[in-house]
Amino acid sequence: MAWAVLLLGLWLWGRDLADGVAAQLATTGDVAAVGRPLGRQGPAQAHAPVPASAAADPVGLTIEALGVRAAGIAAHDLDENGLLAPPPPASPDVVGWYAGGPQPGETGAALLVGRAGADRGSGAGRIVFRRLTGLKPGQRVDVRRADGSTARFTVEDVRLYDRDRFDPHRVYAPHDRGRSELRLIVDDGRHDGALARREGGPAKVVVVSAYLTSFQAGNAGEGRES
Repeated sequence: MAWAVLLLGLWLWGRDLADGVAAQLATTGDVAAVGRPLGRQGPAQAHAPVPASAAADPVGLTIEALGVRAAGIAAHDLDENGLLAPPPPASPDVVGWYAGGPQPGETGAALLVGRAGADRGSGAGRIVFRRLTGLKPGQRVDVRRADGSTARFTVEDVRLYDRDRFDPHRVYAPHDRGRSELRLIVDDGRHDGALARREGGPAKVVVVSAYLTSFQAGNAGEGRES
């Protein structure tokens, strides 16, 4: 009899506790999905790629997290090693785009490359990708296109490669073939082995991967996000 009374008391206490937790969740409206910690946002949903019929060349790059605003973009090609060549030293404020690949917003991975540079010297502030490793997953990259539209990408990872082990075929390929993706690439330029040793190690390649999460049409679309 005593055991029955004890079990009944525990059951009533547990029910009251559960009701109290449920009431708090209903009040705050913050209910975590299974396997996701409470209060942590999941990754941004991918936006459908822009149809090929609406393709337009990229003309400007904005990365608010790095203080980059409307940097110029110029078409570039791959070098003899299959690597995307950066803009010349005289154009540190311009980003190169591989015109032989997808345009930003299309299906596949669009490639943008910039010059490396340290934060020193009178021209250091003009180097677009000088702080590329400071980008973090979840931050945004906006690409302005020639038709007035803007493709917004969300960073998903930042990786550092030894240049002598860099596989462009793998890095340049999309992570998900159904998405519109973006690669921001910077090579520190130490192609000479002796120079690399003097500078303290092998040359490095920084690669930021991002994917399309919103698209704002140009004048024809009245500038509305879809």
